Amino acid sequence: MRYLSLYLTGLIFGVGIAISGMANPAKVLNFFDLAGTWDPSLAFVMGGAVIVTFLGYRFVLKRPMPVLEDRFHLPTSRVIDVRLLGGSAVFGIGWGIAGFCPGGALPAIGTGDASVFIFVGALLTGILLARGITASRAPRAATA
Repeated sequence: MRYLSLYLTGLIFGVGIAISGMANPAKVLNFFDLAGTWDPSLAFVMGGAVIVTFLGYRFVLKRPMPVLEDRFHLPTSRVIDVRLLGGSAVFGIGWGIAGFCPGGALPAIGTGDASVFIFVGALLTGILLARGITASRAPRAATA
């Protein structure tokens, strides 16, 4: 049941990304082109997502536990540190250059476009590099 729920959630998200046009890098890049062919539709998609998430969290977190888990998995830290800011900056720069974010790129894999595969490859490389850097720093922090 859990895997079916995960699949359906991902499918709904991917279809929503595709319908909204957010899997099209040109549409996303036009949002960032304020002086040229600016397209505000991304702001409406993001605004809709924020509203749904805001209401969903208020409803779901009133429950004692999730339906398919034994506890809620929520962030425990509220610290804004260099790691968070750096990751946000890399995400934003990559999104602005490529026109893809992970949420838009994964549904776009089905198009077979080479640029999507290049982006996803770079995404996975970045994830592995970040994990490697974090893992290499963990032993040093433990001994300090």
